[in-house]
Amino acid sequence: MNIATINNSIQPQKELLLQHSLYKKVRTIEDLHCFLENHVYAVWDFMSLLKALQSKLTCTTTPWFATANPETRYLINEIVLAEESDLTLDGKRSSHYEMYIEAMEACKANTDGIHQFLKEVDSLKNIFVAIKTSNLHPNIKAFLDFTFRVIDEGKSHEIAAAFTFGREDLIPSMFTEILRNFQANFPETDLSKLIYYFERHIELDADEHGPMAMKMITDLCGTDAQKWSDVEEVSKLALEKRIGLWDAIEETIMMKVELA
Repeated sequence: MNIATINNSIQPQKELLLQHSLYKKVRTIEDLHCFLENHVYAVWDFMSLLKALQSKLTCTTTPWFATANPETRYLINEIVLAEESDLTLDGKRSSHYEMYIEAMEACKANTDGIHQFLKEVDSLKNIFVAIKTSNLHPNIKAFLDFTFRVIDEGKSHEIAAAFTFGREDLIPSMFTEILRNFQANFPETDLSKLIYYFERHIELDADEHGPMAMKMITDLCGTDAQKWSDVEEVSKLALEKRIGLWDAIEETIMMKVELA
């Protein structure tokens, strides 16, 4: 098994995501707010996948020791550098999560939900309890729970699979589609920070992070058939949880339309 085999195996789920009806439901600024206020959880938990990989594949403790694969070490550190301290639209350094929050605030989306959730995560000191007791949509809970279950099990190749095939590999295509809709539907709204965020992801993920992540998977699995099988299973599950997230956002938008 190899990257090409995995891509072929998960193609049905990828097609479902790329052709999801959610994209056409984001028609008003209220719809956009609803999208951002729910999607932000995926922006946030992505950073935990990334830091879990950094913890597994590089040395983040003292005393320092060189990890086994310098190439993989470089790949993950390069991705961390951009995701955790990229250049913002106004030339400052910020994580992509913080850039997303700023973009939400700039277009008047509500950030109270995510801030309150993170306060609960910090207070409870148990991510699984925080997810379970939150008021989030069940699909968003399932999405977050899956991410942290994969992290908690601690297998580098499985974390890399959720990171690569469940996130990085899809971001350019998904965000290009979303961006197209935003520009067409909201010309009167200042979405400069949001558009910059999406364009930055498209640029980094299509040109740099996507290929880097694929190589990381290959290095981690090598010729181990069981690891490749694990990657295939986790990748499919990750995509199914992402489809569930998209379903939840679409459902929330439609409910608001019906109540209006």
